Amino acid sequence: MTLRSASQIMIRLVAVAVCAVSTWQCSFGLADEAAPESKPAVEKSSKKPEPRKELFAGTVVLLQDALKKRDIKVADEMKLQAVLETKSGELIPIAADWRGRAFFQDKKLRDRPVEIVGYRRPGIPYLQALVVYYFNKKGEREEFDYWCDICAIPMYEIKDCECCQGPSRHRYRRAKLPDYLFRQDTAMKPSSKSQARSVDKPSSEKKLAP
Repeated sequence: MTLRSASQIMIRLVAVAVCAVSTWQCSFGLADEAAPESKPAVEKSSKKPEPRKELFAGTVVLLQDALKKRDIKVADEMKLQAVLETKSGELIPIAADWRGRAFFQDKKLRDRPVEIVGYRRPGIPYLQALVVYYFNKKGEREEFDYWCDICAIPMYEIKDCECCQGPSRHRYRRAKLPDYLFRQDTAMKPSSKSQARSVDKPSSEKKLAP
């Protein structure tokens, strides 16, 4: 046997031994213990906390008219901005989104007592409406939306029915305030002292005069 042949045999024996040891470690789970455990990356939640929903009460008016009563003259560019005028005189601008847009379009929704369930995001003055209530002659709270009698579907802005293209009408239904207003943590401070009416228990609801 030559020296070269002996070296080749030795290399093969070492390779076989290493393979056998690896197989034994895998069988008993030793390889996993030796290897560093790869922990999945913890994803940071990008979901922002939902804004606190509150009950806003007052009368919806056009901003230009409200400012005129306060001796502030503005250009016509502001004449279509709808705002909620609270009992304390605060003017809260309404966002013309899916629910608030109707206040800009439909003059029948303005200049009358209204309650709006909605929210304002931190640093943003605009009120985003979720539910709108008016009051009948008896002072009973009624939820408002637009309604198609043919297709029996609600809508939230003044327009023809999205389904049959027929006319829609104002619909008023006797309603209570949403339960989530009462389930919210009452210890949380509202975003403004005058912007929202305090709500504690359903039994303590006060009715506004029509």
